[in-house]
Amino acid sequence: MKKIWNIFQEKMDNYELKKKMYFLFLFCVLFPLIVTDSVIVYNFLDAERSQRKHEMENISNAVEYSFYNNIDSVARIAKSIYMNKSIDEFLSREYENPLDYVTGYQSFIKDTMLDDSFGLENTRIRMYSDNETIVNGGEFARIDTIKDTPWYQYMTESGKDQFLYFYYYDGVNSPLEAKRKTIFVRRLNFYSNSKMEKIVTLEMDYSKMVRDLVEMNYDVPIFICLDNKILLSNKGYSNVGTDFSEFQMEKEVAYTKTMSLYGMELQIHILQTNGMIVTEIVNNLPILLMLLMVNIVLPLILMAEINRSFTSRIRKLSEAFERVDDERLTMIEDIQGHDEIGSLMNNYNRMVIRINDLIQTVYKDKLREQEIDIARQKAELLALQSQINPHFMFNALESIRMHSIIKKEYETADMVEKLAVMERQNVEWSEDCIEIRKEIEFVNAYLGLQKYRFGDRLSYQIEMDEACGNLRIPRLTIVTFVENACVHGIESKTTPGWIFLRVYQERDELCIEVEDTGCGMEEDAMEELHKKMTDANIELLKKKGRVGIVNACLRLKMITNDHVTFGLESEKGVGTMVQIRIPVNCL
Repeated sequence: MKKIWNIFQEKMDNYELKKKMYFLFLFCVLFPLIVTDSVIVYNFLDAERSQRKHEMENISNAVEYSFYNNIDSVARIAKSIYMNKSIDEFLSREYENPLDYVTGYQSFIKDTMLDDSFGLENTRIRMYSDNETIVNGGEFARIDTIKDTPWYQYMTESGKDQFLYFYYYDGVNSPLEAKRKTIFVRRLNFYSNSKMEKIVTLEMDYSKMVRDLVEMNYDVPIFICLDNKILLSNKGYSNVGTDFSEFQMEKEVAYTKTMSLYGMELQIHILQTNGMIVTEIVNNLPILLMLLMVNIVLPLILMAEINRSFTSRIRKLSEAFERVDDERLTMIEDIQGHDEIGSLMNNYNRMVIRINDLIQTVYKDKLREQEIDIARQKAELLALQSQINPHFMFNALESIRMHSIIKKEYETADMVEKLAVMERQNVEWSEDCIEIRKEIEFVNAYLGLQKYRFGDRLSYQIEMDEACGNLRIPRLTIVTFVENACVHGIESKTTPGWIFLRVYQERDELCIEVEDTGCGMEEDAMEELHKKMTDANIELLKKKGRVGIVNACLRLKMITNDHVTFGLESEKGVGTMVQIRIPVNCL
């Protein structure tokens, strides 16, 4: 255990302070908060689910109550008919002939006013008897007309005296008549002195039963089922012209209530809608957001600010210590805070003042003495060099040029003159930088000499904005790129080629473009050369290759403090273009 703890301590010592702070927040703040908030949210959601379950229980009770009242009102009417002696006598009487039955029927209807006595509007009453003298029609018929019906067969098999029955009638009837049937059946055997079988059926309006369920306006799907068969629903499945559908949504049922009603075991299924959980979350969204803000967001903001207070100042202090290799140590500016870190930064500044004083006293004074000695030695060297007259070479070249003119060798004289211009640039190296217009004169002389060499194979064009003429750049910079275009572009090409030099100012940048229509380069070679130009340094000059280009790029980077950019485009067999961009304020 101690070994594990030592390994843990070692790893913690290697982590950055920023990571340690986040570990502290993660395991000591965020994780416990997530656990506690999860418990709170679970309790909220559980309370919502309990409330939702209670609401569904109330809905099922209301549906049961409404459905039971509709059936019970029909059952009470059936009971009144069951106990009505006049109806029993009418169904039991034997009539001499059909005319005698019709006369008796009219008298019975007139005396009892059967249609109005029960106050029914959406229920159809029919009574049956095995009296052979009854003529089928109206509210009365013989039993032999119903013996093939499913409800009669169910009554015979079950032996029940009264029951509720749903069935689908696929026989011939009016296209507008519902094929889904809901009837209440009761035997009329209250008066046992009659041996005839008598039955009353009350057929309820199925469409009205569906409307009653829909008009209860519950937003959850409700299904009243019998033996997995959907009898009624407020969400479809109640087409009066089709057979009853099978209930196949058991996984979506949120609450079920069983209802026993006149011999039938019905199930009231209430489904859970897809948005119930979302609704619960939305309903509790203010509380959830408050918990998130108080327990996570605010601690995270506070931890981030504490972390910033530590790490930013420690990083600033670390960066200051990293500069100890400089000749002069720099102080930390804008010290914030008066805690331990702020005190450490103030102590560092006092240390810097003391060390800089020591450096000034010991190191800088000694360095100044060395610089003075070097300057003295350089002055002595220049004095020795000044004793040698470098112009004797120019005088010699001038003599050769004049001699060529006397002999009318004007081409040779022109070549000597251009060579003298170039040599003067090489000899007069009193300073590294030169005006661009003088550099252009040197380029013009160089290309003129190359023109004598290549003849018609070389053509060139030089363009310079006058505004750029006084700007100063390192000596022999442009001619190095022109020479590279001539040697590596035109010299290797057997067909005529051009060299274009353009010097112009674009916004706040000096742009120098050297373009040739020579051999061009492969993409790999172009990328390698561009990398050398961009990363030019002293080490690259020690390697073989195009050191002239590297030399020119390095000098440009040094004079501009690395603010120069190089562009290189080349295509094999087409040509190459080098673009140099220098901020004007760096020249």
